[in-house]
Amino acid sequence: MSTTPLRVMTVFGTRPDTIKMAPVVAALKNAAPAVETIVCVTAQHRQMLDDLLDLFKIKPDYDLDTMTADQSLTEITTRVLSGMEPVLKESKPDVVLVHGDTSTSTAAALAAFYQHVPVGHVEAGLRTNDRWTPYPEEMNRRLTGQLTSFHFSPTDLAKQHLLRESITLEDIIVTGNTVIDAFIATAKRPNLPHPKGWEKLDPSREIIVVTAHRRENHPYMEEMALAMRDIVHLPSRPQILWPVHPSPKVAPVAHKILGGVEGVVLTEPIDYAEMVACVRSATFVLTDSGGLQEEAPCLGKPVLVMREETERPEGLAAGTLELVGHDRAKIVSAASRLLTDELEYERMAKASNPYGDGHASERIVRWLLARLRGKSYPSEFEA
Repeated sequence: MSTTPLRVMTVFGTRPDTIKMAPVVAALKNAAPAVETIVCVTAQHRQMLDDLLDLFKIKPDYDLDTMTADQSLTEITTRVLSGMEPVLKESKPDVVLVHGDTSTSTAAALAAFYQHVPVGHVEAGLRTNDRWTPYPEEMNRRLTGQLTSFHFSPTDLAKQHLLRESITLEDIIVTGNTVIDAFIATAKRPNLPHPKGWEKLDPSREIIVVTAHRRENHPYMEEMALAMRDIVHLPSRPQILWPVHPSPKVAPVAHKILGGVEGVVLTEPIDYAEMVACVRSATFVLTDSGGLQEEAPCLGKPVLVMREETERPEGLAAGTLELVGHDRAKIVSAASRLLTDELEYERMAKASNPYGDGHASERIVRWLLARLRGKSYPSEFEA
């Protein structure tokens, strides 16, 4: 059994993967001296990254600072790939952990592969089986999976996807999703701030939190915004808080259709702590986001998913999620049902969240130590 500390590098650079890797960084640091933690950020999303690093009190050892205005997927990928090479040569990690489906993760995994460093993929095995939906995330997941040595799957279904792709069983562990670790820990914080604009909402009326930004929904953004307008005109007079993505395919449409509409508050993008506070206070969530499909149910909030497919079918099976697509009438009908049918609302709100119990990060660290340093790993600890 080796007594040399296990050198583990985490690489992340967008808002979602920073949130999901923050509890992994914390668990790695808590495992010292058995683990030496190295943090590398790519800054694929600069401002949002910095806000989260401050929230989670993470100080990177390396910052590639790759973000540029109007960056293309090719530019992101090549800058991360070339930036990682000297970092890996200098730091000499025993394993590199990447997360999920970002271009940062795929490029960092490829860079580690080129340096013969094993890759651990956190949130491994999610699939829609349509390479174009979501784009480019679905192919990022598949490519990263092929570069990965150790697969940390959030659910058993994700594990089954990997097995069908001929990944070795011994290299997969079901951990739950680290996003739940982060969300539960943040929701327990006292005095979480609500975003600017929250004060315009009437606390005696129901509040729906909306997010919409995915590339595949850009052609349907007007249809979705019209659905939001219809929802606030329903008899129960619900309200909507929508932190609007700055994309030119999203913001102008949302403001044109919903600006000045009573019951709708359009805000600038909000930070993670504010989003947790909003979800905690909301009746339910309307979103095309991946993360919120897992996060909101851990606080008992139903989620209506404005996508035609989801790589999180476990939530559909459990009843925490409902796919409503981008059709105006279908979105309004589903929202109306949750607002008026108490039994339907309770069914979704009380369904068991299949995505984790808040201990995924600890499982990842203990498994790595067992696999690479001969430590014990209790079988009952697996999710």
